[in-house]
This record gives sequence, C-alpha cells and structure tokens, in this order.
Amino acid sequence: QVQLVESGGGLVQAGGSLRLSCAASGSIFSGSVMGWYRQAPGKQRELVARITSEGTTIYANSVEDRFTISRDNAKKTVYLQMNSLKPEDTAVYYCNYYFRASQLWGQGTQVTVSS
Repeated sequence: QVQLVESGGGLVQAGGSLRLSCAASGSIFSGSVMGWYRQAPGKQRELVARITSEGTTIYANSVEDRFTISRDNAKKTVYLQMNSLKPEDTAVYYCNYYFRASQLWGQGTQVTVSS
C-alpha cells in the first residue's frame, strides 16, 4: 500500500520558480511510474510529467522546456522543478503512482502564478 503526500506549492509571480515534492510511504516497486498531473478550475486533469524507476521521462509540450521531473528511489520521493512559471500554470498539482494496473493519487498541492 502506497500513500503519496505532495508539498511545495504556493503563490509566485510569473517568471518565478517552485519545486514540488511527493513523498511516498510503503513499497515503491521497480518498474513503477510516478508523475505529476495538474487540474485548473474548469479544466480536465492533465499530465505534466512522468518518470519511470529507471529515469525515463516524458513531459507535456507546454512544460517540457521549463519543468524537470526527478525521482530519488532511495528516498521514495519525486520532485517537479518548475521554472519560468506562467499564470496558465496555475492549478492543483497531484502526484501519481502507477504499478501493475494499480494507480494512486496524492491529495494535491495548490500552485498559483500571478501576472
């Protein structure tokens, strides 16, 4: 059983940076995928970035040049470094864990970018 707790959200001005953290409890298996999704008011939840246990990453086109996802398997923590933030990045960001058809979500952390 895996539990995910996000942290690091907050209010920043456009052009600023934030680093989100997702701390996992329980067993994190090799071959699992962890990622960050976000949901803005009135919009569907969308993929921001995902990373495998081996370090392979994928990004949404809108963030690929600005965000970096990383994973520390020993610490069971996933990070999302967000640079050059834009107002359209404003959303609740959720950590996600997927392994063998099992998918879990964190409770979310709010990111607000002011213009």
